[in-house]
Amino acid sequence: QVQLVESGGGLVQTGGSLRLSCAASGRTFSSYTVGWFRQPPGKEREFVASINWSGSSTPYADSMKGRFTISRDNAKNTVYLQMNSLKPEDTAVYVCAAGRFGSATTRYPAAYDYWGQGTQVTVSA
Repeated sequence: QVQLVESGGGLVQTGGSLRLSCAASGRTFSSYTVGWFRQPPGKEREFVASINWSGSSTPYADSMKGRFTISRDNAKNTVYLQMNSLKPEDTAVYVCAAGRFGSATTRYPAAYDYWGQGTQVTVSA
C-alpha cells in the first residue's frame, strides 16, 4: 500500500515558478514509477511527466518539455515537479500517481495503482 500526498501548489504570476512535491509512505516506494497528471478546470485529466524508479527515464508531455523537470529522492520517498515559465494555461489541479512498471514509465493514468488528492496551481495573467 502506498499513500501519496502532494504539496507546493499555489498562486503564481505568469513566468513564475513552483516546485511541487509528492511525498509517499511505504518502504517500497523506491521501486515505483511516479507520474504527474493535471486537470485544468472544465477539461479532462492530462499527462504531465513521469519518472521510473531510478530516474533514468523521464518522459514529458510536449507542452511541458523545457519548462518542467521531474526528479525524485528515494531516500526521502519524494518525487518533485519543478515548474518554470508558468503560463495561465498551466492552471490546474496537479496530482501524482504511482505504479510498478519495472524500469518503464507510462502516460496512461489507468495503469497507475495509487493516487494522491492533488494540489491546486493557479497562474495569473
